[in-house]
Parts: sequence; structure tokens; C-alpha cells
Amino acid sequence: MSLETGLPRRVLVVDDDAINIKILSDALKMDGYTIQTASSGEVAIQQIEEYDPELVLMDYNMGKMTGLDTLKLLRARKNYVAVVFVSGNTDSDLVTQCLEAGADDFIRKPAKLNELRSRVKVRFRLKDLTDQLMIANEKLQALAITDDITGLFNMRTMYERIENELKRAKRYGRHVSCVMMDIDHFKEVNDLHDHLFGSFVIKELGRLIKRNMRDMDFAARYGGDEFLIVLPETNAEGAIVFTERLRAVIEAHTFDDGKSQLKRTCSFGYATSNPSAAPDPRELVREADHALYRAKDSGRNRISA
Repeated sequence: MSLETGLPRRVLVVDDDAINIKILSDALKMDGYTIQTASSGEVAIQQIEEYDPELVLMDYNMGKMTGLDTLKLLRARKNYVAVVFVSGNTDSDLVTQCLEAGADDFIRKPAKLNELRSRVKVRFRLKDLTDQLMIANEKLQALAITDDITGLFNMRTMYERIENELKRAKRYGRHVSCVMMDIDHFKEVNDLHDHLFGSFVIKELGRLIKRNMRDMDFAARYGGDEFLIVLPETNAEGAIVFTERLRAVIEAHTFDDGKSQLKRTCSFGYATSNPSAAPDPRELVREADHALYRAKDSGRNRISA
């Protein structure tokens, strides 16, 4: 079964000899693979586009387009497919050419079918290991740029994105607004409940933020119970509209994990960039942070500039 789809493996057998195609296909069907066939390199290229096989078994001598020609076209594609030659041409220079051009293996005809089946299994085992490594790397990359509780960005990657938005805004004479927010009296959440419920509240708040942002907006967990939201192409009036809507949504929301229930408010500070000034992401965030403290000093559950 394929790790990608959970369906039987897809193999394309390419040979201009119908008898060879039948022999190879019958052998591979014994292991449960789904088989497609092609009688030439030209047909193989078309089949690969339509069928998207995970492995290609291919002869070398196939008329106008050789197996090597077909392989070179495949390796020019973005999507990688494993290619194993099964050929009666045993010239060592030819084998070297094929392997150096990107073939994954070369089996000489007449192929011993048990050996062929074993080598195909090895190919798929290597593919699975490669796919698992890619999935692990993607997860590590995601962890490197996101907060593990909320799924929002972490601040290690946030400043670069803000700087890019500020440069773009300056080029086109537009604004970028930053909103800094935190949960009012968050210490009481942990004191009255526990830290697990506190983490739930932070996670749920991250979900509310994501649900109320536009596709172009982005947000980060700034630290603890503080969040930073960046609103590209948004002036001060737009920042007020967005922030007031989010403030009201949070105020009306009940944080409920099935064991505890709690209502909580947030305080907000915002700052808007000056398109004519030099982009300075840290200064813009600092201004929003100072505005947040003014909101808290003024009584909380409010917005300040």
C-alpha cells in the first residue's frame, strides 16, 4: 500500500515487446501492485502524466525514443518517479550512462522474477523511508516557525514577515497596522483553575484570532498570554474596526474545555505604519505594545492607540 494514498502501489511497465510486458506485469501483480503498460517511450511519458506511477520499469531499446531518452525527459520534471531499467543490453558503459542519468536500478534480461520482485520491494521501501523523512522535515519546519500551542507564528519568524510587508507598503504608499493584545487578568485563570486550562484558553484564543483574520493577515503568539496581529494594507481606521470586532467576539465567547468554563476579556493596542518612513518592524511592534499598556492602564477590555 502507498503511504500517500493507502491504495495499491502504481507501477508502469514500459517495453515494446508484448510478451515481456505480460511476464513482468504478471509477476508484479502477484504482490498486489496496480499495473499500467506502455509500448514506447512516447506513450510512457503520456501515461506518467495521466497515471502518476510510483515506479517505472523500462526497457532500453524501444525504437525511436530509447529508455535513456525517456529517462532524461522524466528527470527534467519536477515530480520524481523511481525508474528501474529491465534490459537485455548489458553493455557496462550503457548501464553507467543510465545510472548517472538518474536511473534507480538496472536489471539485466532475462530477469529472474523473484529477484525482480525483491528489487521492486526494495525500491518501495526506500520510497517509504524518503517520504517519511520528508514528512518529518515538514513537521520540524512547521515547529520552527509556529507556536506549538496555538499554531500561530512564533516571534522568531515574525519580524522578517513584518519587514517585508512594511517595504511593500512603502513602495505602494500603503499602511500596515500591528495589533498587540493580551488576556485580562490571565493569572486568575491559572490560579482559579489550573495550567492545563490556561493552555486551553490560549489555544482557543489563537483559534478565535485565526477565524477572524483575513487571508492576508498573520499573527503570532508574542509570549505568555500576549498576541501580535499584523494587518497589511490597513490604516488606523481599519485597525480599529478589526480590533473592536475581535474584542467583542472574545468578550462574548465562553472558554469551555468540558470540565471548566470561563469568560474573559482582552486589552488591545494598535499602531499603524507611516508609508513615507523607513520600515522598522521592531519600532512598529514597540508602539503597539506601548498602546496595549495604555489600554490596560485605562481599565482593560478596550482598545488604545
